[in-house]
Amino acid sequence: MDGARSSGEGTDDGDETHDGEESSDGNDTTDGDGPSGPNEPTGSTDERAVTGGNAPPSDSPAHAAPDHGDLLSALSGRDLAVAADPREADDPEAFETTVDADADPEAVDVVFPQSVASGGPTPEGVILWTRVAPEAYDSEDPLGVEVATDPDFEDVVYRGLVEDGEAVTAHDHTVKVDLDGALSPGTTYHYRFVHGDVASRTGRCRTLPDPDASPESVAFAVLTCQNYANGYFGAFDHVADEDVDFVVHVGDFIYEDSGAAFTGLGSPDLPDRHLPLPNGHDRVEGLDDYRFLHRTYRSDRHLQRMLERHTLLPAWDDHEIADDVYWDREAGVPRANHPESDDPAFMTNLVADALHAWWEYMPARVEYDPTADDLHERVQLWRTVSFGDLVDVAFSDERLFRDGPREDVFLPTERATAPENEPPGRTMLGERQLSWLLEAVEASTATWTVWCDEVLTMPFKVGAGPATFYPVQGGWDGYRRERTYISQRFAEWDVENLVTLTGDMHCYVAGYKQTRYPGPFRRLLGDGVSEDERIGVEFMTPPVTSLNWSEAVGLATGPFSGVAKRLLRWGATTMNPHIEYFDSHHWGYSVVEFTRDECTYTGYAVDKTTDEPYPERERLVEYRVPEGRVELERVD
Repeated sequence: MDGARSSGEGTDDGDETHDGEESSDGNDTTDGDGPSGPNEPTGSTDERAVTGGNAPPSDSPAHAAPDHGDLLSALSGRDLAVAADPREADDPEAFETTVDADADPEAVDVVFPQSVASGGPTPEGVILWTRVAPEAYDSEDPLGVEVATDPDFEDVVYRGLVEDGEAVTAHDHTVKVDLDGALSPGTTYHYRFVHGDVASRTGRCRTLPDPDASPESVAFAVLTCQNYANGYFGAFDHVADEDVDFVVHVGDFIYEDSGAAFTGLGSPDLPDRHLPLPNGHDRVEGLDDYRFLHRTYRSDRHLQRMLERHTLLPAWDDHEIADDVYWDREAGVPRANHPESDDPAFMTNLVADALHAWWEYMPARVEYDPTADDLHERVQLWRTVSFGDLVDVAFSDERLFRDGPREDVFLPTERATAPENEPPGRTMLGERQLSWLLEAVEASTATWTVWCDEVLTMPFKVGAGPATFYPVQGGWDGYRRERTYISQRFAEWDVENLVTLTGDMHCYVAGYKQTRYPGPFRRLLGDGVSEDERIGVEFMTPPVTSLNWSEAVGLATGPFSGVAKRLLRWGATTMNPHIEYFDSHHWGYSVVEFTRDECTYTGYAVDKTTDEPYPERERLVEYRVPEGRVELERVD
């Protein structure tokens, strides 16, 4: 970062509240840069003070620790899927096949209907995944897994046999094999599963670089929000062919409904994408529904092709569980936008079932300690993944530990959502995860430090002056005090080359994380933000198919589509001067590449209205960030 910052610098997340105009109390409020006005809440200046160490903000007493006891009990009662422990096999005859995807792909798909996938890479391994069709599975016949350095399996480096048929059957016939310790760093491998005389489609996987390695580049395809019912997955064909090292998925891999709950005025009518849930209703109600959804999504050939080609680094967002899921501290239960949200026992079991199914179907390296009596210690989706000395990526979990929407906010105005007006101890991350995130960022010595989170961390404002609103309360705009605290720490440490990757809002976004965010009126008066006041950049990846803003109001297509796109982009960037680029008119994916000299973000738009392979694709936007500077440079 250019320019050191003192710890006393006002770090404000929005917030230059009234853009230089007088507030209703007659004072020019700057929400952090100046002293409190006489009618502001007592102690508002203290509420922005930087606290020592990496402890959570000490500006107000924290909530009582959340009681996750019922959910922990529900998880304890479930046989969560862990990686199988294959018996290593040296006899190649056990892996001889007469049927493979080259000779008879339809026969292969009968045995392996969800194909294969890999994820959870380490320097010495990956997790391999498949599912065997129940009618094709013989528990007396071991399931083989074979790994080679070449696609023809002439140079085989690992063979193993999964012999625990009871475990396979218990987990919806899914299998995960953890090869950590069996492979070499920074290497691409090919793998397949064998059952009977049938070999699965061949997958390709990659291990992480050695911790002491100095790779010249690391590239990610970044994905989010793939609603099966709201479009076709042709974008994944293009992702499969991308020259990237890994795929990062920031959440909403599935949607928890039968098809109509998360569509809008302009959504396509796709009868072949409607999903009749086993329960007969529109929303999930238990494990059978979640398993059905995962199976159906993973049966899509476009998605399979992408997962066969690239190793996955997945997070979760809300729809893997339920829309807008959060933790109700007072009741000690999860809540969500679900018809049964007021039933504590139902919601507790629903979340446990969602995690159960996610574990079965995701090749994710998530720490799970069945003996831990605290949810932060029991389930740790949050983790750091390092790519030699080039990139450190901190993945956070922003659903399991977050507080719910504020009931005292009728309209999310600047004043109502201001950090000093939040309830004491309000959090998105929870105390332990917050401390971990700060420690991970502070400790990083890589050239690039990346925070991979599920929701937009920058402010997103609508309006100006006294009529400024924060409409996306499910993102960090609903947790401004905690965001302010995190931003203060990053600014104080002068974190170099900080990049945030995010999703959820169904847009393409490129913008700056800053110590303060003056609105458009102040910018017109010359109160801009210098490069020294920037703390990093943020890139949002677009939805693969999910409802975007233009589609929601029926303006994604038609005679007014072009005008709507330009107006929406102009409005978003004008009301949020820290945002350089905004588009909520297209669908697709992004590619983010890190080198010694720069970080690049490229957003692609892909047609979601056709189920044909390789639908039309357009390079929509590209930015580069030079190493050592916080500067977004548009690439033509």
